[in-house]
Amino acid sequence: MFKTTRKIASIAILTGLSALSIQSTFAQDTTFAKEHPRRAEVIAREKHEKAMTAKEVKNGSLTQAQGKQLNKEDTAIRKEERADAAADGGHITKGEQRHLNRQENAVNAQRKADIQSNKAGVATGN
Repeated sequence: MFKTTRKIASIAILTGLSALSIQSTFAQDTTFAKEHPRRAEVIAREKHEKAMTAKEVKNGSLTQAQGKQLNKEDTAIRKEERADAAADGGHITKGEQRHLNRQENAVNAQRKADIQSNKAGVATGN
């Protein structure tokens, strides 16, 4: 009976250790994926763009509705980035990075156009 209890305890300990090993490996993979240079650049840019939008709404250059729309577009770009990375083991390709940057460029251009139209007193429909 003592041997059976020892075997069960040994199996439980080994199972627990292997689960911890798998979990720490997964955590490392997730960290690596987010720190991959192309992906990190896209994520940092998206955060910067959202911060700029918040700043422009706060100082009155953009309306709340315009800021909300721009943030919605930035969030959609981030979701696309996550989907691209998930499809390729946590990485994004150079082509995907270019595509995401073009989308961010368009959002940035829209932000600038909204600010200009607000200065001129013209509504852009957002």
